[in-house]
Amino acid sequence: MTPKVSILTLFPEAVQGMLGASITGNALKNGIFQLNCVQIRDYTQNKQKQVDDYPYGGGMGMLMQADPLYRAWESVCQGKKVHTILMSAQGHTYTQKDAKRLSLYDHVCIVCGHYEGVDRRFIDECVDEEISLGDFVMTGGEIPALAIVDSMVRLLPGTLADESCYTDESHWSGLLEYPHYTRPEEWHGRKVPEVLTSGHKENIRKWRRKQALLATRERRPDMFQKLTLTKEDLMLLAEEDAKE
Repeated sequence: MTPKVSILTLFPEAVQGMLGASITGNALKNGIFQLNCVQIRDYTQNKQKQVDDYPYGGGMGMLMQADPLYRAWESVCQGKKVHTILMSAQGHTYTQKDAKRLSLYDHVCIVCGHYEGVDRRFIDECVDEEISLGDFVMTGGEIPALAIVDSMVRLLPGTLADESCYTDESHWSGLLEYPHYTRPEEWHGRKVPEVLTSGHKENIRKWRRKQALLATRERRPDMFQKLTLTKEDLMLLAEEDAKE
């Protein structure tokens, strides 16, 4: 079954345009996943296509109404169970682990909030999880939704040329990625590390592993503390520490 992503949004053309380009666009054209961008306003019951209203109890801003969202969501689910996500500043912070998990679902529905938020009754009835990209607030859920879909789709078989395209990257195994270099061999007086031009595969592997360990230890000590280091890892780190 081809995985499907449905996005409930006030700006379906913008979302479709972004996901229709580059790697995700190629995945769409090749049938690796299906994309359904739903205009929430199409499911209102008034001529003004109103999707928001003032919050009970007062306060600044407007809230997205439960009913238009529910009708749009129903059109996606069609009586079937669909894993539903609300992009929300109150959600748990998204990680690569989440991307792996979500890429395994047959159908994911992402709801893009706007204004001051969404009527809680819709969330309680229809949403399986709330996700945030970080501790900051945006004007809408479309940009975070694009990030979620991009990170999911690139893990689907056939999107990238080989699994190593993502298994060697930052966060996949709990490490930040090692540094990369390309031509020319010298640029602005800076040379490519000799080991990378040596052709010695084992030495290159060890160098890359060491650089990944060092980068993670220096830049993300929180991630480094969670690692289970091998004997080789400890040796590589000891070699580097001995130089200091």
